[in-house]
Amino acid sequence: MAAAFRRDAPPQPDFSLLKRLARDQLIFLLEQLPGKKDLFIDADLMSPLDRIANVSTLKQHEVDKLYKVEHKAVVSSADQLCFLIRPRIQTVKWICDLVKSDKAVGRVRRYKIIFTPQKFFACEAILEEHGAFGDVSCDQWDFHLLPVDDDIISLELPEFFTDTFLAGDQRWVRTVGSALHLLHSLFGPFSKVYGIGRIAKMVYESFRIQLQTEETRTRGDAQIGNVFIIDRDVDLVTPLCSQVVYEGLVDDIFRIKCGCVEFSPDVTSSEKSVKVMLNSQDKVFNEIRNEHFSNVFGFLSQKARTLQTAYDRRRGMDIKQMKTFVSEELKGLKQEHRLLSLHIGASEAMMKRKTKQDFQEMLRTEHSLLEGFEIRECINFIEEHINRQVSVLESLRLLCLLSLTENGLLPKDLRSLKAQYLQSYGFEHLLTFSSLRTLGLIQEQQTTETLSAVETRVRLTAGRLTEAFSSLAKKSNFRALSRRLNLVPKSEDYDLRVPKDMSYVFSGAYVPLSCRLIEQVLDREGWSGLEEVTRLLNRHEFSVTGSTSGSEGSSGLTSGAGSGLGSTSSPGFGPDSQRRVLVLFLGGCTFSEIAALRFLARERGYRITTVTTAITNSSRLLESLVQNKV
Repeated sequence: MAAAFRRDAPPQPDFSLLKRLARDQLIFLLEQLPGKKDLFIDADLMSPLDRIANVSTLKQHEVDKLYKVEHKAVVSSADQLCFLIRPRIQTVKWICDLVKSDKAVGRVRRYKIIFTPQKFFACEAILEEHGAFGDVSCDQWDFHLLPVDDDIISLELPEFFTDTFLAGDQRWVRTVGSALHLLHSLFGPFSKVYGIGRIAKMVYESFRIQLQTEETRTRGDAQIGNVFIIDRDVDLVTPLCSQVVYEGLVDDIFRIKCGCVEFSPDVTSSEKSVKVMLNSQDKVFNEIRNEHFSNVFGFLSQKARTLQTAYDRRRGMDIKQMKTFVSEELKGLKQEHRLLSLHIGASEAMMKRKTKQDFQEMLRTEHSLLEGFEIRECINFIEEHINRQVSVLESLRLLCLLSLTENGLLPKDLRSLKAQYLQSYGFEHLLTFSSLRTLGLIQEQQTTETLSAVETRVRLTAGRLTEAFSSLAKKSNFRALSRRLNLVPKSEDYDLRVPKDMSYVFSGAYVPLSCRLIEQVLDREGWSGLEEVTRLLNRHEFSVTGSTSGSEGSSGLTSGAGSGLGSTSSPGFGPDSQRRVLVLFLGGCTFSEIAALRFLARERGYRITTVTTAITNSSRLLESLVQNKV
């Protein structure tokens, strides 16, 4: 079962402060519109808002009724309307139409828009264009970070991946830089910052500029020592692999949102779906969340026997003992019984799906792709999967995994698989393949002769050969990276009950590349010795050592291995802070990666906090790219 953290591991910083700050700012903004008001909330903000300020809190500050933004006629009769929305053009146009319709019937209301996490000029331009700028007051709620667990913080920006890596829209870069700036101001200066990826460099630059332009006073000693900033497109293989740790499976099947999941009636005996908060406060979940699914049933059955023993203890009790039992233990036992029943039901529902023959064959195909064995058999399986029309997303996932692990597809294989996919699922997916090609998820394998010809042409037409050539096609270089970082363990006898490395999160078949990079950099205290790895990853690595207070000479960005700036012996950088690590994923991270980082933290005595733009998995990642409309 899950091992406890080492005794020398430092405690986690108190990230609940982030919730309190967000709640206080929201209350302040609501009070800027005095009197009773109706509050309209964007659909994807309702769950995060529930974690920050519940209904009773909003009612205390004169919010009369709550509505979900649905882009249709408003039924509210209030004289004051407040809109808590993302900075989206479509929503702003809907508000403009509402203001126009009220004017047409002679109705006078006050309108207030609260943009979160950032107010964009484009939204204000739409208000001005539609003649509503003077009728609406605008504010910004700097809701950057949502702690969804003790060691997980989300920016709740699921659109970051497609906006930034696919569309090339960099509007969220400053938002993430502001989030990093907030962590810096609350939990002290960072002693070391490591990053890899083009967007990671931009985020750090935004963070550094904000430090230089604003006088920031950090609170006491540094509480976070090492910070990693990683682009999602550095490791696209990991989110495409099937998750087999319990928390990852729950997310794949039931969808965890903001640390909560709604279990459907087939999981429990209740008539309605049950909304459960999955975090470290759930004792049962906390003990099985990072376990391989094959170990979960054994733990749950042992827990059930222990619970039964606790219930049986009440037999033979006298009145005084029974009174003590009821007042002190029974409530906790009932709560544990409810949670145990819930997780047993969830495990049964997952078992029905994951023990099917199709899933087992798919898992074997994935492992073969990762190991580079029997590729022709893997292609045959993918073709059968497509022709049977098993699943749009699963077929696409296997196609992408094949391309990434083989550093591209042979031209004839790509043409054949693409034609079969389009015939099975519709020609509208031509747009999907275009998006996948842009991101490098599906590429055509270039022969040596073709590469030489293209390289010669680029050499003649561009001065900066490396950047120009890399822009022609994104190569994953997975095989070379796998050999150099030992991403695919060679051991055949892998005991999942007592894992020995991070590969247990994928049944011992694969160590997440992102997590291996973090492990290597922590061991080496920099990128020194990883020059070949960073070359294969397009050389967008950087490291900054010393206080990042924003003073000249100590907060510059230097690329390359072993670049040191400032001194790490500055007062305030204690031994505890050096063992606290913050990992920022740009474009989302999976629960499998979080489980792997928790394993690394337990083994090395670290406290690792994962900060991500959103929690993702293969389905979410591909759903954002699939084009089902022409």
